[in-house]
Parts: sequence; structure tokens; C-alpha cells
Amino acid sequence: MSLSLTAMAEIDNVYTKDGTTDYRNQPAMKNKTGTWKACPYILGNECCERLAYYGINTNLVNYLKFQMNQRNVEAVNNVTNWSGTCYVTPLLGAFLADAYLGRYYTIVAFSIVYVLGMTLLTLSASVQGLKPPCDKNNVCSPTQFQAGAFFTGLYLIALGTGGIKPCVSSFGADQFDDTDEAEKKNKGSFFNWFYFSINIGALVASSVLVWIQTNVGWGWGFGIPAVAMALAVVSFFSGTRLYRNLRPSGSPLTRICQVMVASFRKYKEQVPRDKSLLFETAEDESAVKGSRKLDHTEQLSFLDKAAVVTQSDRTKGSVMAWRLCTVTQVEELKSIIRLLPIWATGIIFSAVYSQMGTLFVLQGNTMDLHLGNTSFEIPSASLSLFDTISVIFWVPVYDRIIVPFVRKFTGHKNGFTQLQRIGIGFVISVFAMLAAATLELLRLNEVKKHNYYDLKHIPMSIFWQVPQYFIIGCGEVFTFIGQSEFFYEQAPDAMRSLCSALALITTALGNYLSTFLVNVVTDVSTRNGKAGWIPDNLNYGRLDYFFWLLAVLSVLNLGFYLMVARWYTYKRAVVPSH
Repeated sequence: MSLSLTAMAEIDNVYTKDGTTDYRNQPAMKNKTGTWKACPYILGNECCERLAYYGINTNLVNYLKFQMNQRNVEAVNNVTNWSGTCYVTPLLGAFLADAYLGRYYTIVAFSIVYVLGMTLLTLSASVQGLKPPCDKNNVCSPTQFQAGAFFTGLYLIALGTGGIKPCVSSFGADQFDDTDEAEKKNKGSFFNWFYFSINIGALVASSVLVWIQTNVGWGWGFGIPAVAMALAVVSFFSGTRLYRNLRPSGSPLTRICQVMVASFRKYKEQVPRDKSLLFETAEDESAVKGSRKLDHTEQLSFLDKAAVVTQSDRTKGSVMAWRLCTVTQVEELKSIIRLLPIWATGIIFSAVYSQMGTLFVLQGNTMDLHLGNTSFEIPSASLSLFDTISVIFWVPVYDRIIVPFVRKFTGHKNGFTQLQRIGIGFVISVFAMLAAATLELLRLNEVKKHNYYDLKHIPMSIFWQVPQYFIIGCGEVFTFIGQSEFFYEQAPDAMRSLCSALALITTALGNYLSTFLVNVVTDVSTRNGKAGWIPDNLNYGRLDYFFWLLAVLSVLNLGFYLMVARWYTYKRAVVPSH
């Protein structure tokens, strides 16, 4: 799919000469572009893209177990490793967007990769020769070539979704002008409705698509998400003429390295008490293209040495970027460093969240899948729709009821601060793991009481899993949305895609942490011939121990978060003199 020359020209026309979109000086353009006028196309894109992603992710553990003939631990680890990769690749997309391509063209480029991956995955599940052959007992035996085709498609999807993920939310937030108070207030609502759109797509994936994959076939089950991804591309292109775009500002990694090199070069220099003597451009605009000036902060004062003007700097006339940096450049690096402790606390929450696509599904496989007294069976992966329903319920409740109510007491325009919102989500995640562990303990007691050890589905309804899914959904509304808004707001203007990617990296590391914990507990708990915590037949295992472990880690993580959040200093932008 290609854009017309006219549309391409209109994208370029919204750029000013210095690479920013200064709508204060272009009122006519400001009225025609951005704000909620542009958002339906971005939200539609995200909804369809997430339908495609969750159409693969939600039931992937069952595809690996039954179609690729993998054992429980291997299937769980493959899912978490792939999910983790989906949230590592955003670093690449973010770097290209901030440094070279801009967010719009980065989304376009990686969407093409995404569609190619979805197409190959669909072919690997539907075309003879690529599709794993199965015997009359539905035991499948994929060849190396078939497995290679499947995993190639899967990891092309990881590259595609990772490339666009950090850009779409930031691109949507770019449609609201930070210098306009009315628009800035709407930006907080945008992040709520952006996450709402994600979960509308996830709702369809976890209900309709999982049922199709289980009862109709994997060819259709993967083909429909491929079509959804194509629709996502169409939706995004449809809004081209309404978008506000920011030009890339050059490599943020180069600027970070310049500050570090300059500060080490001047390690013997004293930072003046009068911080106005530190180097900064005289103009209202920052020397960093596409960024506002940042005010000096007292923390991490060693880095201030990079902005100390020495005698040699004065005599050389022109500024050498690797010897002298502006205060804004220094504050960019400080902002990133201050974000890192907050960022690290998101890893445990993401590990809890990742259980919905792995161990929650395997736990559900052992329970009664029937809907009441009917013969209709619900695929265990479909229970994740209750997580989605929870998010869809809590987003408008939070935006329309909780925020106005809390605002009366706190005086904050968003009710809670972003850090308070994230912390509340961490508290909620502890209860999700307690609910999962308690259910598994009750399930194992039923197994032991009635000797159900070799029964495939014990007579205990799968709907007992609903509370743990619903609680995680509530935690998402607080933590994930809070993280998205926090990392966008606290990021330097020219590093917003990169910082959005950092927020997503916590999801990757949470998946990798889950893989690590599963491997460790499996190695330790299977010694001396024991079945272990997570055997192929969970009736002989102790899956509840794993959930208790995550609950304890979540409590410890919450304590660390409260400590670092208390010390956090918010970014301060310099208000132009005019």
C-alpha cells in the first residue's frame, strides 16, 4: 500500500523549518489538524493491530502444545520469550523514529513487516507442506522446515509490532499541544481511551478468535488477525491529512554520549553555584531540535560539569559538542536516569501480567470447560476476555468517575499523580496472584480429596478463574496506562519514542523473568525424581507455589517502588519569555 504524492506533501508541510510543529504561530494549521479530529484513525489502527497481536498471543501456548507437540514448560517458555521479544524490538522502532524517520514513517515501515509476518504465519498453519501433519489421534509431528516457517513468521510479527508499538501512543499524544492547557488536559484522557481501544481488540481476540482457533481451525484463526492487521494499516493511512507530525531530532544516543564524555573530560572542574553560568543557548528555542528547553535540577550534579564553560571553550569560539553541552542536553540525560528506578519496578508487574497467556491457560485446561449444563465448551484461553472486560469497564469508570471524585480532594487535574496511579496498580497485582494461588490450592485439594489425578478435566468450573483475570485488568488500568502517560510526560521532548519503548521493555523483561523463574523452579522442584511445581499433568504439581512466589515478589517490589517514587523529581520545562 502506498501514499499519494499529495498526502506525502501534506505530511511534510506540517513541519516547520527547525523540525518542530509550532502551532502557536500557525493558528490556521492548528485548527485543521491534530486533537480529537486525528485520534479516531490512530485509535482504530491500535484496536485492529492489537486484535491481530492478541489473536496470536492469547492462544499461542495451546498451538505450541498441541500443533507443535511441545511440553508444558517448553511451550510456556516459547510464549514468554516471543512476548518478551515483542517488547524488546520497540527500542529499534523508537530509535529510528526519534533519530531518523519520525514516528509517522516508522509506523508505515514496520507495519509492512508486520503484515508479512502475519501472512507467513497464516500460511504455516493452513497450507499443506507448511502445516504440521497430525495422526488420527491428533498428535502432530512438525518437521524442522515447518517449525522454521512458523517461527520465522512469529518473529517477523515481533519485529513489526515492536517497531510500531512505541510510536503509536506517542504519535497520538503528539496530536495535543503541550503549550495549550485545554489540549494538554485532553492528553490524559487520550491515554485512557488509547488503552480502551487496545482492549476492544483484545476482547474480540480472546473470545471470537480463540473459539475459531479451537473449533474451526488454526488457518482461519491466524488468517483473521492477518486481515485485521491490514485494516489497521488502512485506518492509519486514512487520517494522514489530519496528523500533526514532528521531524526526527537526531540520535538521542549521540546526545547522551556527548554529555557523558564532556562531563568526564571536565571531572576536575567545579560547578558554579550560580547555575545561570552553565552553558545554554540565548534563544528561546532549545539547541536540541524538536525539544523545549529544560530547567536545571540539582540531582546528579556531576553531569552538570558537561555544561561548565571553561577558558578553552571561550577561546575556541565555536562550540565542540563533545566538550561543551547545553543545560537542556544535560537535563535530558538526567531525566532518563531518574526514570530508570521507576522503570525497573514495572518488571515484576509485567511478570504477573504474563501469566494470563501461559500458566492461567494451563490451569484452566485442567478444569471443567462447559458453560453451565450445556455441551458448549469454552476454550481456556478465552477466559482472558474477563481481563479485557475488566479494562473496558474500569477505563470509563476511572476517567469519568474516579478522576473527578479524587480531584476534589487532591486538587490534581488528573486526580492521582502518575506515580500514585502506578503504585495503586502494583497493590492490585498482589491480590491477583493471591486469588490465582488460592484457586489452585482449592483445585488441588479437590484432586486429592476425590483422587482426580489422572482426570483431564476435574469437575470444577473454569469460571472460578474469573476473579484473577478481572483483578489483573483493574491493575492494568492503573499501572500500564499510568506508565504510558508518565514515560511520555517525563521524557525529554526529543526522546519520547525512546522513553515509550523503555516502558514497553518492562513487559519484555517481565516475560523473560517469568521464563527464568519457571526454569529455576522446574530445575529445583524436579530433583530426586519429583514431579515438580509445573509438570505436564498439573494435578501432580504445585502451581500454587509459583503464584505465591509471584505474590511475595510483588510485595517486595511495591516496597521498593514506594521508596524510589518518594525521591523522584519531575521534569521542568522552561517557559519561553514571549
